[in-house]
Amino acid sequence: MAAVMVTAGMSMAQSGTLTMVPMQGGMVMPMVAYRAGEGRLAVTMPVEVPQLTPLLVSHPGDTFDPADPWFDALDPRRQGLSFSRRYGFVMDAMTDPLPPNTVMWIRLLSASPELGFYRYSASPPKQWEPIFGTLGSSVVFPWNGLMFHPAITAPPGSDPLTATFELVLADTITGEAIAGSGSGSLVLDFTNVPDGRPELEITLKVMITWPAETADYILETADALPAADWTPVPVTPALLDGRFTVLLEAAAQSRFFRLRPIP
Repeated sequence: MAAVMVTAGMSMAQSGTLTMVPMQGGMVMPMVAYRAGEGRLAVTMPVEVPQLTPLLVSHPGDTFDPADPWFDALDPRRQGLSFSRRYGFVMDAMTDPLPPNTVMWIRLLSASPELGFYRYSASPPKQWEPIFGTLGSSVVFPWNGLMFHPAITAPPGSDPLTATFELVLADTITGEAIAGSGSGSLVLDFTNVPDGRPELEITLKVMITWPAETADYILETADALPAADWTPVPVTPALLDGRFTVLLEAAAQSRFFRLRPIP
C-alpha cells in the first residue's frame, strides 16, 4: 500500500501580512564560553523547552508575504510548518579569547527527521538558507560568536522533537576540527502543536469489477501461474455503477485473479 498525507486547505480572514518571521516567544540561550585552561569550549544550557508553533496558532488570520523566502515553508497557504526562533547561541561575556587561527563550529550530531534548520535574516537581502543538514546542506555551521538565532521548523503536531549539537574549534589553516576542543553533546528539545486543520488520507487501491449480471461467479486469486490452488478473495463485492466491485490493498508482489462459476 502506498499512502500520502495531505493537509486540507481552510479559509482565513486575513488580518495582516507579516514581513518577518516571529520568534514565537522569548529567547532561550545556550551560553558558550572558551576555557583556555582546558583548551575547550563549554556550553551552559537553558532549562526552558521552546514550542514549535504554526502561524495558524500563534497569529490566527495572519499570512506571510509571498515575496519572502520563507513563504513556501511557513505560510498556511503552502506548507504551514510549525516554527520557532527562540533558541539562540550567544557568547558568555566571561569567555577567554579564542586561540589564534581558530574558528568555532556548531555541528549537528543528530536530529528528529521532521526538523528543519534555516539561517534567517529579515534584513534585505532577506535570508532563509538551509543549514545543519537540511535539504542536503552541511551539518557544520561556522559561527563568529555573534548572537545567532536559527529558524527551526517541523510539520505541525509531530511532538516531541530533539536535536543534538556540539561546539568545537577548527583550525582556519587546515580546515579541520581540533581534537579535544569540543563542548560535548548539547541537546535542544522542542514541543510541537498541531494547527487544527483536518488531514486527508489518500491511499492507492486496486479496483476489480465485473458485470452485475454474473452474480453466480466468485472472485479468486493466486500468486503465480499456472496455479495449483486458487483462493477466494475475502471481500464481499459491492454494486457500483451496475458492476460488482472489489477494492483491495495494493501489494508489492504480483497477484492473479479469475472468476469461477459457483457450483
